Amino acid sequence: MIMRRSLLVLAMPTLIVFVAFWLLPVARLLEVGASGPTGARLYLAVLTEPSYARSLFATVMLSTSVTVSALVIAAIAGFFLERHDFRGKSMLVALLGFPLAFPGVVVGFLIILATGRQGLLATLSGWLVGERVVLAYGIGGLFIGYLYFSIPRAILTIMASTAKLDQGLEEAARTLGASTWQVTRDVVLPGLAPAFVATAAICFATCMGAFGTAFTLATSLNVLPVMIYNEFTNYANFPVAAALSIVLGVVTWLILAGARQLSGIGAAASA
Repeated sequence: MIMRRSLLVLAMPTLIVFVAFWLLPVARLLEVGASGPTGARLYLAVLTEPSYARSLFATVMLSTSVTVSALVIAAIAGFFLERHDFRGKSMLVALLGFPLAFPGVVVGFLIILATGRQGLLATLSGWLVGERVVLAYGIGGLFIGYLYFSIPRAILTIMASTAKLDQGLEEAARTLGASTWQVTRDVVLPGLAPAFVATAAICFATCMGAFGTAFTLATSLNVLPVMIYNEFTNYANFPVAAALSIVLGVVTWLILAGARQLSGIGAAASA
């Protein structure tokens, strides 16, 4: 009995946080989403209505492409940085993490300065080929912006995981005649697989819910966070905004859960 009471006391802070910051807000969103004229059918409507469906699809595809790109870049850069020492390495690693200090609006502003109508890319392309290339206000600008704040998170996570790898296993594989590619494929990548899954989850979830950068850049591409903002601020359509919020959260959770499941199956198969 004393043990049960002790466990209950220890679990109480977690339970309070769960109820106050997850259960109650989500329950309220579900209630508001079902408070419209069509009731709970609104959740199906926001999935089948073309503009909402296109926005959801664009958000998922953009987040997926950014996540994959960030993982590839971070895997190469993070492994190299952790395994090699050179002058200025500490400063370089610190600078790589600097974009994490910027809010989304600042990231969007930087992308406009670089790839906007009067940005560096437009100026250089106009000078070189006679045509100003503008990426900032569409899918290209959002991709660059999301990648900009995703890469630092990914690199720092991969570096931390690379530091924990047992290099003795790599040496043993080389002693048995394995090539560099075989060591990478059979030893390094499986060892970093949990870090890849964790990094992908962080990057994907962050991109799915990113608002500041999307709000600054998405003039020709209405991603779901911006659409939710427009629904409850410009149109005061609270049921639709709540339903879209629930759909965004559920879709993100399902994709992340599926990715974790697949990664677990892949790890079991390789073992």
